[in-house]
Order: sequence, then C-alpha cells, then structure tokens
Amino acid sequence: MPDIASFYSEVSRIVDAELDRLLPVAEVEPLRLHEAMRWSVFAGGKRFRPALTIAVGRAFGMSDDKLLSTAAAVEMIHTFSLIHDDLPAMDDDNMRRGKETCHVKFDESTAILAGDALHALAFKAIAEDEKLPVVARLQLIVGLASATATPDGMVAGQQLDLEAEGRGGDVDIERIHSLKTGALINFSARSGAMIAAADESKIAVINEFADQLGLLFQITDDLLDMSQTSDVLGKTAGKDAAASKATYPGKYGFETATQMAADVHERAVSSLEPLGERAELLREICGHILSRTS
Repeated sequence: MPDIASFYSEVSRIVDAELDRLLPVAEVEPLRLHEAMRWSVFAGGKRFRPALTIAVGRAFGMSDDKLLSTAAAVEMIHTFSLIHDDLPAMDDDNMRRGKETCHVKFDESTAILAGDALHALAFKAIAEDEKLPVVARLQLIVGLASATATPDGMVAGQQLDLEAEGRGGDVDIERIHSLKTGALINFSARSGAMIAAADESKIAVINEFADQLGLLFQITDDLLDMSQTSDVLGKTAGKDAAASKATYPGKYGFETATQMAADVHERAVSSLEPLGERAELLREICGHILSRTS
C-alpha cells in the first residue's frame, strides 16, 4: 500500500486529468468564465473528498475508471462551495489555497457564475458516465443533491452557520457542521461504496465512518484556524474568531477541542473494524486528518 502522501499525489493526478476532460477549455467563449472556473478548480488542494471516493471504492475492489467521474463531480461541488463561501456576501475572503479567490482575481459576477456552472457540471458528469449503470447514476445524483442542498446538505449548513455568527455557545454546532462540512464528506465516502455495489451492512459501516471523519475534519480545521498562519493555511487565518463563527475551540476551548479530535479519530478508526484489512487506507486517512498542519 502506498503511503498517504503518495496516495494523495496519485489521486490529484488522476482526478485533475478527469477534471481537465470534463471542464470547458479556457479558449472557448465565454473565455473569462471558463478561465475563472479553471482558476478555482486547479488552484491546488489535496483533493481530500475525491480521495475518499477512490479509497472507499478501492476498499471494495472497484477500479478507478468507474470512480473518477463521481470523484471529479464531488470536487466540482466542493469548489463551487468555496467560490461562493469566499464572496463578500459570505465570508469575504481574498485568499484560498494560497492564491487570490475567484471574485478577487476576476470579479463577483464572474465568480458567482463560475460556481453556478461547476454546480451544474458536477451532475452532468455523473449523468453522462456510461461506465456506470443508469440506476447507479440516478442514485449517485440523488445522493449528491441531498448532500448539497437543503434541508440536510451543505447549503443548509452554510445558512445555519451564517445565522450563528455572534451567538457564542447558543448554537447547535454539531448540526451546523454535520451539514456544512460533513454532508459532502459523507457522500464522498458513500459514493465509493455505492459504485462498488456494496451491500447495505457495508454501506452502513462507511456511513458511520464518514460521519466521524467529517466531524474530525471540522474540529481540526477549527483548531488550525486558531493555531496556524495564513501562509501555512493558504487562506486567511483567524477569520472564524474575527467573525464570531461557531467553532469547536470557540465553544469548548482549545485543549478540550484537541481532545475531542483525538476521541473522534478513535471512533472513526474503530468504526472500520468490520471491514478488516481492506480499510487500512481509510485508517491512514483518519490519521492524516488528525495530524494535518494545513
């Protein structure tokens, strides 16, 4: 098995190739819009969510060629959310992945349209994936839509997060982040099992694992926002505290949140026991999220 850095590098290479195939080329009109889409999609990042799709699919014996379009679709949805999240009406950030955010590099209108286009293209990528049966494509589309929309998806979580600003401990932080962050992470993992036609008991294992992993990702993200510099993070550090966002260290304190992350990591790893050795890469991903520095 490759080490986790090699795995992420491999995922970035093959998913970026698929994204390049699926996205309009920058030389096609409207040039500015297509350039903005590519600027945001290829700005960097570890491709964590596509990596989950591929890691889970491989755990159930599925070949990468049947996983790639869905993995790319997940990344397009994630990028759409980042573009819109960075807008002045949302978090108003000027840096993402160490580069200018889309609305700063281009303009707000183009950034909104770039996000809109990526959102639509994600579903198109799955719908047109002839490597998968039609029924599987429909199930994946429904799953991704549910993870993105309301009442149980990322968009709902973003709204709750905005409404929670400045309210201190008087918020349901677990619900906010289970939707805003966890819903897409959960789908990313489950989609690999769905494509592999895993049975319901195995999908239930992945669902529990992904719920814990999403929580772990959010807690560590909150901790990094407090403990790292903007140069290390590739985005503006300390923004959550400045905006009085609902965060785990903000609600429970830095030390308690750090211990929470360790406890959630243990639960995530333990949830994989029914899968035995086939889940070793997923365990490695858990460890990497717990110890990440950016």
